[in-house]
Amino acid sequence: MAKLLKIYPENPNERAIQEVVEVLQKGGLIIYPSDTVYGLGCDIFNAKAMEKLARIKGIKLAKSQFSIVCNDLSHLSEFTRPIPTPQFKLLKRALPGPFTFVLEASKKMPNTYKNKKTVGIRVPDHSIPQQIVKKLGNPIASTSIHDEDDVIEYTTDPELILEKYDNLVDLVIDSGYGGNVASTIVDITSDEPEILRQGKGNLEDFL
Repeated sequence: MAKLLKIYPENPNERAIQEVVEVLQKGGLIIYPSDTVYGLGCDIFNAKAMEKLARIKGIKLAKSQFSIVCNDLSHLSEFTRPIPTPQFKLLKRALPGPFTFVLEASKKMPNTYKNKKTVGIRVPDHSIPQQIVKKLGNPIASTSIHDEDDVIEYTTDPELILEKYDNLVDLVIDSGYGGNVASTIVDITSDEPEILRQGKGNLEDFL
């Protein structure tokens, strides 16, 4: 049975954030709000949690492309290869925001990401995931619970999300209704940014 935990984005309760972090540290899975859709996440360093995340998505972990959610750009030097100046300037302009940027992964990525040449980086413009990652001390692996084919309430209403994922996750954060448009995915591994999926963010505003 998953717990539904109310956290207000305007002023996230520190004790509630700590409770979420403890769930992650014990290998639990959480559903959390973001600046786009609700996301499903776990600690990137917990292999069992990562396996469970892959099972929920119906894929093998080795084939997964889970993005990692950071609270700012400070983790990039650890998890990505050196970023050329033009791309780094774009990241600074566009983040925090509704984008997933695909970068070259470094060798310091956890074992669950080994052999992956690239990694998607998210820095949501939302206080709750930012506070969770900051308190946890490292990024969380994440995938959206957004259903591309069927925009229905279970992807936006926390109580219905809880109903659907009750036996699959440990905790659902209720931060009010979520959006139903996922992030824009941008590949910046070469000189010219390439939009892989157009979502909520408009990259033109930052070029």
